[in-house]
Amino acid sequence: MSSASSVNDTLTDYLAGRVTAEQLVGTVTAVYYAEHGARSTEQLRPLMEVVERAHPGVVELTGSDGQPGFAIKLAERPFPKRYESELRQAVQVVLGNDGVSAPRSVLPPPGLFTRIVRAVRKLFSA
Repeated sequence: MSSASSVNDTLTDYLAGRVTAEQLVGTVTAVYYAEHGARSTEQLRPLMEVVERAHPGVVELTGSDGQPGFAIKLAERPFPKRYESELRQAVQVVLGNDGVSAPRSVLPPPGLFTRIVRAVRKLFSA
């Protein structure tokens, strides 16, 4: 399953009440920081602005043994209840849902080149 479709499913499930705010924040931040700079992450920016304002320090940088640089680890803390209405509005903006029609994703599926690069990375990281 691609990251764009997993984010779309999580956003839709959050609006339907099947996913908690903590699960939503974990999924979105993992995708956002893993693909930082990609076109799809710019579409998640309205959601990340709410997350970073309401939930500062949502990620921790830790040392990485296997690779040079840092590993990004999600901080497991509850999402503040007072920001959940803003989070819900940001999810609706990202999905392009005006509350009347069915949710429609604005995140594009990964292209051929992106899928090839991911496959090559997976081969060398195993």
